[in-house]
Amino acid sequence: MGLLQKLQEEMKTALKSGDKERLSVIRMLISEIKKAQIDAKKELTDDDIINILQKYAKQRKESIKQYKEAGRKDLAEKEELELKIVSEFLPEALSEKEIEKIVEETIKETGASSMKDMGKVMKAVMEKVKGRADGSIVSKIVKEKLS
Repeated sequence: MGLLQKLQEEMKTALKSGDKERLSVIRMLISEIKKAQIDAKKELTDDDIINILQKYAKQRKESIKQYKEAGRKDLAEKEELELKIVSEFLPEALSEKEIEKIVEETIKETGASSMKDMGKVMKAVMEKVKGRADGSIVSKIVKEKLS
């Protein structure tokens, strides 16, 4: 079962159980995916859908940070709930130790030795961790290893 079908099944479940918040978030995700399909004029792969979900999750994280800074605990909690629901459909994130190991392997594979090679290493690492690691964390680890 593809990710879109899984989302649609979860939407039906949420509808039957009367879970309005979950239903709302899943409908929003399906809407984002369908909009991207129309824009791309093709069926999206699960990788494409994961990218959409990650973008949505990143927006939620930024909103949570801004709401907390503004003292809007109520809105931050709503965003945290949405983030929790979206996270259920994302692949499990890698730990920093796992990312570090992948970065070290990639540096050896690419023969990188200085910060000049950062772009090459980042590209290779991001392909390996596709959808399971935040780019800013990967970037930080690559900088540490190359400097």
